[in-house]
Amino acid sequence: MFVDFFIKRPIFATVCSLIIILVGAVSLVTLPIENYPDVAPTAITVTSNYTGASAEVVESAVTTVLERQINGVEGLEYLTSTSTSDGVSTITVTFEQGRDKDIAAVDVQNRVSIASPQLPASVNQTGVTVAKDSGNILLGIGLYAKNGEYDNLFISNYADLYLVDAIKRLPGVGNVQIFGERRYAMRLWLDPNRLASRNLTAQDVVDALKEQNLQVGAGQIGQQPAPKGQQYQINLQAVSRLKDPTEFANIVLKTGSDGTLVKLQDVGRAELGAQSYNGFLRFSGQEAVGLGVGQLVR
Repeated sequence: MFVDFFIKRPIFATVCSLIIILVGAVSLVTLPIENYPDVAPTAITVTSNYTGASAEVVESAVTTVLERQINGVEGLEYLTSTSTSDGVSTITVTFEQGRDKDIAAVDVQNRVSIASPQLPASVNQTGVTVAKDSGNILLGIGLYAKNGEYDNLFISNYADLYLVDAIKRLPGVGNVQIFGERRYAMRLWLDPNRLASRNLTAQDVVDALKEQNLQVGAGQIGQQPAPKGQQYQINLQAVSRLKDPTEFANIVLKTGSDGTLVKLQDVGRAELGAQSYNGFLRFSGQEAVGLGVGQLVR
C-alpha cells in the first residue's frame, strides 16, 4: 500500500527524491573528517626542552613545576609525564569526555603562563608548547636515498624546508612530526684537559659565544636632528653573526696578562653537524627520515 501511493503519484515521488538529494548536498560539506565518532577523552600535550639537562634535572626543574600548576584545571581526569635524558619534558593532560579541546588548551596555556617565571631561563627561551593532540597518525612517510648520495642530515633538512609546511596546509592535516630528525647546527667540541690547563670551563665558552655571536642594531647616520644641509640618512648594519666553522673557531675565550688570546680552536673544534643524534629511523633496511602526518583536531 505504501509503495502504491508513490507509484500512483510520480510527481510527488520526484519532489521527495529531489528534496533528499538537496538535503544530502547541503549536509555533505558539514560532515566531520573522522570516519568514526571521537570517543577518546580530550588530551592536551605540554612540551618543553631543557637543553643539556639530565632526566632527573628535567623532572625536578621543569616537569614537576608545570604539573603542580596544571593540576586542578577544570575538567581534569589525570596527568601523565615523561622526562628524557636529552632534556625533553612531555606532559599529557587528559580531560573528561566531551570537554571542548579549544577551551581545554586555553585553560592549560593559562596555567603554563603562571608557571613560566619558575622555569629555568633556557626553557623559557626555547618556549613551552601547548598543543591539542588527537593521538592518531594517519600516514607515515619514509624518506631515504636509494644510492646513498644524500645523508640523513641533508634529507631531514630538505623535508623540513619543502615538505612539512606543504603537508600541514592540506585539508584535514593537524600536525607533521619528523622522526629521526637531523637539523643543521654548529657543534662545538671541547677538550676538558685543554680547558683546565687554561683555567677555563665550558660555561666560559658559552658566555663568550653569547657575547660574540649576536645581531645588533648599529643605528643610523644622518638621523634627525641633523646639521643644516644634511640630505641623506643611511642605516648601518653590523655583521656580527657567525656563519661558518672557521668564524666559530676564532671566538676569543680569554686574554692573557701578556696580551695573548685564547681562542676556541685552542681548546676544541667547531664543525657543522646535526643538532641531535639521539634518535634514528630505518625504512626498508636503510637509514631514513620519517614523517608522521597527524589528524586535524576539531
